[in-house]
Amino acid sequence: MIRVLGCYGSIAARCHTTSFLLDDDILIDAGSGVGELRLDELARIDHVLVTHSHLDHVLSIPLLADTVIKLRMGAGGPAQLKPIHVHALPETLEALRQHIFNGVIWPDFTRLPSAAHPVLVFHEVQVGQTLRFAARGGQTDRLVHVLPAAHTVPAVGFGVDTPQGWWVFTGDTGPNPALWQALNGLRIAQLVIETAFGNEEAHLANISGHLSPETLAQELAQLDGEVSVYITHPKPGEVPAVLSQVRALDSRHRIEPLREGQRFHVPADQPPTSL
Repeated sequence: MIRVLGCYGSIAARCHTTSFLLDDDILIDAGSGVGELRLDELARIDHVLVTHSHLDHVLSIPLLADTVIKLRMGAGGPAQLKPIHVHALPETLEALRQHIFNGVIWPDFTRLPSAAHPVLVFHEVQVGQTLRFAARGGQTDRLVHVLPAAHTVPAVGFGVDTPQGWWVFTGDTGPNPALWQALNGLRIAQLVIETAFGNEEAHLANISGHLSPETLAQELAQLDGEVSVYITHPKPGEVPAVLSQVRALDSRHRIEPLREGQRFHVPADQPPTSL
């Protein structure tokens, strides 16, 4: 199951930035939506998959590390600490090291409580790589494919393989021909794609590496077959206007707004539910 913790481009009451929870142990991005999890849920997170280094997608990583460090220790103390594994592009990991875990903005939890037993362990990924995560509760292993993205900093998207098709999250991206080349020929169950600005702010979308409804429609025209499409990353309060513009330009796909609290069932043979 994939649970939507946050799906906005900025914050307001009951509006959080991007984060998804795959089953109960894998975060896909770590925006402010992570704060919706209970303490016991936070302590179960073993992996964080990061699309890129921008603050709205990574801000909960340092707070998560600080919150769960004691909870993830065994009776033997730091030597039995179960680390959280952070998976991202090399450039993203370097940005986290230099600009967050630098001892100025936040302590370096890749060396705490000790260099030998840190609470955070970084792992480099590359576009085209498939990550395999051990099965949970009798399931088969989870496969997550690293997809190309086109943003202002090095970035990726992620695709989760399910028996019913791929659940695809584009991450932050502008027009991205490489993504459609990677997806065409695959069976897409659900596509979560960003649309950060309305058409009236298309110039901002272009210079900031995001999509507007007009460029989204051009992107979706490159996707084979009919796919359920969920829009993410608008600003709070702008969802109705952005969705209306998107639907006016694309009648081929079923297009819905992503909502916090939605749960996408994996396998995706059921519609999403809400809390």
